[in-house]
Amino acid sequence: MELRSPIVNALSIDVEDYFQVAAFAARISYSDWDLCESRIERNVDLILGLLADRETKATFFTLGWIADRYPGLVRRIVDEGHELASHGYSHQKASLQTSREFSADIARAKSALEDIGGIEVKGYRAPSFSIGSENMWALECIEKAGYRYSSSIYPVRHDHYGQPDFPRFPLKIRSNLVEIPISTIRILNRNWPVGGGGFFRLLPYQISRWGLQRVNQVDGQPAIFYFHPWEIDPGQPRVSGLSGRSKFRHYINLTRTESRLRRLLADFRWGRADEIFL
Repeated sequence: MELRSPIVNALSIDVEDYFQVAAFAARISYSDWDLCESRIERNVDLILGLLADRETKATFFTLGWIADRYPGLVRRIVDEGHELASHGYSHQKASLQTSREFSADIARAKSALEDIGGIEVKGYRAPSFSIGSENMWALECIEKAGYRYSSSIYPVRHDHYGQPDFPRFPLKIRSNLVEIPISTIRILNRNWPVGGGGFFRLLPYQISRWGLQRVNQVDGQPAIFYFHPWEIDPGQPRVSGLSGRSKFRHYINLTRTESRLRRLLADFRWGRADEIFL
């Protein structure tokens, strides 16, 4: 059966290393990041290879901290025709910052990425989708910093993020800013996640495929999907002292993610978020 819809979906990668995830913040402080074994070059190289094999372009939401330390990686992303976008500088949740701190972080990241990449950075994604009903002021900050779109809201119920009553599809939320929420499907009066991340690793691939097909065929909309470089790296160092929940969420099915991504790239059409939504 032919799965590929004529709709082109947005594929996005949150470029952060395994030790920078929010779930590890209590175990690995920002000041210790430079002491950790980095896996980012190896993992992004693998992703770029997968995309090249399928002649597919994507959006790379990249940490400014990563860009400053691996400028060659940033230039390769741009040189291979992908969109370079911002994931902030220090991977701090927007919900844990003041508006002043947040504005400084996203401006620093934009400047670093643009200086290294030599292109305009149009998109921003908040770490851990940490923009919701209690800090919508962050969208004004994003607009003022010169970004043209945000992909920072996940309209689902979750214990760490989510704004389930937010519209499911992109909309112009300020005069010069479009918000692109992560993809969901609507069943039994509730939004269910189909946009990637831990759900993609936890659930059988067929569920993700069915959900994305539903967004394309029932809603008639392009989907936006995301994953992290560390999710294709089962050989990453194990962090000790984690809670059972954090350990499960981070390490579940790492050995299966690469093969699932290969199927995803074959089953759907993919492109850059800026070219699809702006």
